[in-house]
Amino acid sequence: MGSAPIAKDNPLGAYLRDRRERLDPAAFGLPMTRRRTPGLRREEVAQRAHVSPTWYTWLEQGRGGAPSEVVLERIATALLLTDVEREHLFQLAFGRAPEVRAPEAVGITPRLQRVLDALTLSPAIVKTTLWDVVGWNRAATAVLTDYSALPPEKRNIVKLFFSNPRVRAAQDDWESVARFVVAAFRADSARVADTAKVEALVREVSALSPEFETFWREHDVQAFGEGVKRLRHPVAGLIAFEYSAFSVDQRPDLGIVVYQPATRDDEDSVRRLLDLQELGAT
Repeated sequence: MGSAPIAKDNPLGAYLRDRRERLDPAAFGLPMTRRRTPGLRREEVAQRAHVSPTWYTWLEQGRGGAPSEVVLERIATALLLTDVEREHLFQLAFGRAPEVRAPEAVGITPRLQRVLDALTLSPAIVKTTLWDVVGWNRAATAVLTDYSALPPEKRNIVKLFFSNPRVRAAQDDWESVARFVVAAFRADSARVADTAKVEALVREVSALSPEFETFWREHDVQAFGEGVKRLRHPVAGLIAFEYSAFSVDQRPDLGIVVYQPATRDDEDSVRRLLDLQELGAT
């Protein structure tokens, strides 16, 4: 396979070639002799990606049809792309990011935990695209749920919302919030590549709650975004929050939700709950 020039209007091909030429053949156990160009040969990448060498050559040269998502995933794997490089590859090929690959719910980095901890009066959580809670701060424990007291498989917002009586009782308008939760979860879950995990969670929560099953069948979608949330805490009473959702850079499977007390009185309510928490009274 020759080193044919790549058209200037073919950024996908240019990027593939650049990534290919950065790879060390020796790391793959390939012979280093008789190589006129750096990196892997096109046919070697094609073999690793289980595609035709001719088709892969055409892809780099901007000829032929566009790749499918499945094939592009195999090429990304063959080229050992990082998550950021994989996302860039999909942006070049399709003009959008790839579907999110949802890992198992694991902890967050110490740096991200420090960000949460700095929000002393604002309950904040980190959730996955499957809405597993993998990070939280003291205010979230005092106001929302003591996630540390739950086993990891129970730290799921959808499960808690539809199966935990305390979480349900805390909602100022349960049905309205429940419909929002289902619609926002549906929008997030559509980004998860492993649809089997989504289906398993939907089956589990449907078995726990006929209401969830009904709302899920309505197929509504909604962005989490930002808004106002009112909670009826069993100790502090009604507390209002302005909430905002943020993505975590380089972790498309994670999002942060921050609940900012809406007024001074609401701040005081959170502060009292934190004081009680310190005393072990909540």
